[in-house]
Amino acid sequence: MKNQLMPIASKIFYPRGEQVILDADIALLYEVETKALNQAVKRNIERFPEDFLFQLTKEEWDALKSQSVTSNKGRGGRRTSPYAFTEQGVAMLSGVLNSQRANEVNIAIMRTFVHLRKWMEDNKSLAAKIEAMENKYDEQFQVVFKAIQELIKEERKPKTPIGFTQFNKK
Repeated sequence: MKNQLMPIASKIFYPRGEQVILDADIALLYEVETKALNQAVKRNIERFPEDFLFQLTKEEWDALKSQSVTSNKGRGGRRTSPYAFTEQGVAMLSGVLNSQRANEVNIAIMRTFVHLRKWMEDNKSLAAKIEAMENKYDEQFQVVFKAIQELIKEERKPKTPIGFTQFNKK
């Protein structure tokens, strides 16, 4: 399953703080043209509310392109910003496309979304544990540093000389 998840995971992006996969990447996985995928979606647009599907703004698309998520230059590139499908949007696609390949790919994509969400949650937990340890040790080091500062402040008592002493002769 991991072999199947990795190529899909590399196609998931996070504009607007959401896990999404772009229309061209889904079309590639489904082995259909992006145009055909988008036409099927537009024919059934009532199934895709804004939290299932949204079109990237020019700024979002430019930001993704600058991160090497570019369109196929061999065909002249895109004329419009791509559509971004959330996890729910991908789930809805299987009903719209209604093919065996779409069903198989949807299952793989859904597993990838779940896998990435779990991985992110595990990392949040790990980050919280590390931060707690840092805070704990910071407090302990503060105690040590305070003790050292107290030792430095403490006046040293004069040492009692050892050995012969000279007495004042009268």
